[in-house]
Amino acid sequence: MLTLTTDAEHGGRWTSLRSPSREWLWQRPAPEREKVAPGDVFVDAGGLEECVPTVRGLPDHGDVWSRAWTRTGDTEHVQGDSFTLARTIGATADGVRADYTLTAPAGFRFVWAAHALLDLSARATLHMTDGAPTRLFPEAAPLLGEPWPADAPWITGPWPTPHGVPMNRLGPDDGTAVGAVVDTPLACVHDDRDRLALELRADGQPVSMALWRNLGGFPQPDPYRSTGVEPMLGRVFDLADAGPDDAVRVPPSGEVRWRLTITGACRCPSTPAPKEHRPWT
Repeated sequence: MLTLTTDAEHGGRWTSLRSPSREWLWQRPAPEREKVAPGDVFVDAGGLEECVPTVRGLPDHGDVWSRAWTRTGDTEHVQGDSFTLARTIGATADGVRADYTLTAPAGFRFVWAAHALLDLSARATLHMTDGAPTRLFPEAAPLLGEPWPADAPWITGPWPTPHGVPMNRLGPDDGTAVGAVVDTPLACVHDDRDRLALELRADGQPVSMALWRNLGGFPQPDPYRSTGVEPMLGRVFDLADAGPDDAVRVPPSGEVRWRLTITGACRCPSTPAPKEHRPWT
């Protein structure tokens, strides 16, 4: 069983995700977070942030983390610059489920990520479908045994070791920080005997799992350790880098819906992705 706490007044951030044995969400002191306004540089307080319409780029970590949300019944809402995001969170038998609706003019493009920073030991490992196409981003260049291709926004290799980088290992700290996006809707974290599974479903939309593996390499000059396992609509961190199939486009109905499910039971991917989940490169 998992229990959840959110902070609607300060960006809708998920501030606690507890199992009977532990707190899963990493936190850090950030008192300046309570005074932010839209357009401010991102203040990293940990937890799970709702990042939309981008993660990297502008606005930094999206447009809603710095805005107050409102609540109507069981649903929380936030008004962004060009869209409205609504979420309804409820309990399941072994976890929590969040249903989302984004409303915007037809043709509006966005990516969204549940930017979950997890409090994990250096022994933790991450499990996704073996061989799933995985995009590595330029901060991975120092870890490669080859030069980074000129002007490439990312390079692609198979999970769990794209281009020889072991992205499934979440420790020990080595002073690196690497981002990746994996073509899979499901990830399972193992930390000693504890398990956390995250799954994202959205009919007809690009679904992936983003990873921010910060093993004490970011930010400089005062780095800290943080591990982001981030269910994502889209396939890039920065909307400005998105190709035609890398971001969500709002249909003529003006709405996009998706569901995030998080459980405290192991749901490790053990079979290839279903046929309808077309791999990308």
